[in-house]
Amino acid sequence: MANHIVLFEPQIPANTGNIARTCAATNTPLHLIEPLGFSTDDKQLKRAGLDYWNDVKIVYYKNLEDFLEKNPDINLHLVTKFGHRTYDEPDYNNGEDHFFMFGKETTGLPEEFMRENEEDCIRIPMNDEHVRSLNLSNTAAMLVYEALRQQGFPNLELTHHYENDKLD
Repeated sequence: MANHIVLFEPQIPANTGNIARTCAATNTPLHLIEPLGFSTDDKQLKRAGLDYWNDVKIVYYKNLEDFLEKNPDINLHLVTKFGHRTYDEPDYNNGEDHFFMFGKETTGLPEEFMRENEEDCIRIPMNDEHVRSLNLSNTAAMLVYEALRQQGFPNLELTHHYENDKLD
C-alpha cells in the first residue's frame, strides 16, 4: 500500500519543490504530468526541495492520457474545490495504493475529466467567500498526511532522538 501525489501541469516551481520535500518525508512517489510550467533544473524548484530530490521517486508523463494509460484501475482521488465529498471521507486504509491528483495552480483539473470522474472528487472544507483556493503544497501535505494517519503512519518514525536533542 502506497500513497502517490500526482501534479497535473504544475506551474509554480516552489510549490512542486515543497511537495517534493513532503514526498521525501513521507516516502510518497511524485507523478508529474507535462507540460510543466518550469524546468526541473529551476533554481527555485531545487531550493524549495532543498537536497531531498535524490530521495523522491519522480515519474514523468507526456500528458493526462499517458498517465491514465500507465496507471489503469487505480484509486484516483481528484482534489478540487468543486468536490462534493470531503477529503476525510474515503477509506485510505484499504490495503490499496491511493493517487491524489491536483490540478495546475491557475485553472485546476480539466472540467470534462472531473465531470467524468465526479465520484472521485474530494474537497478540503474552507470558507469560499474569503479565498478561491488553498495553496497547492499545503493541500498536498494535508491529503498525504490524512491518508498516512488512517494507515497508522507506516514506515515513518513517530519519535526520533537527535544527537543534540532539545527535549532530552
